[in-house]
Amino acid sequence: MIVHQREVIRINTSKNCIEYSTNDGRSWHHRANASSSMGNLQDLADNGKEILLTTTKGLFYSTNKGVSWHKRS
Repeated sequence: MIVHQREVIRINTSKNCIEYSTNDGRSWHHRANASSSMGNLQDLADNGKEILLTTTKGLFYSTNKGVSWHKRS
């Protein structure tokens, strides 16, 4: 779980998706599902202007709060 640009962002491991909260975790909203090319989501890190995501298939990054993800080579 991370705080990024006034949102709390987490991995929901039971649904293998990204969720976010704008009220300090009192309620959560769906943001993105993991694609089959991503594998299982494991960990998030705030890297300033981007979010990093480790998965069972590598390292991914997002520049739009986790809406879309791109594999880091």
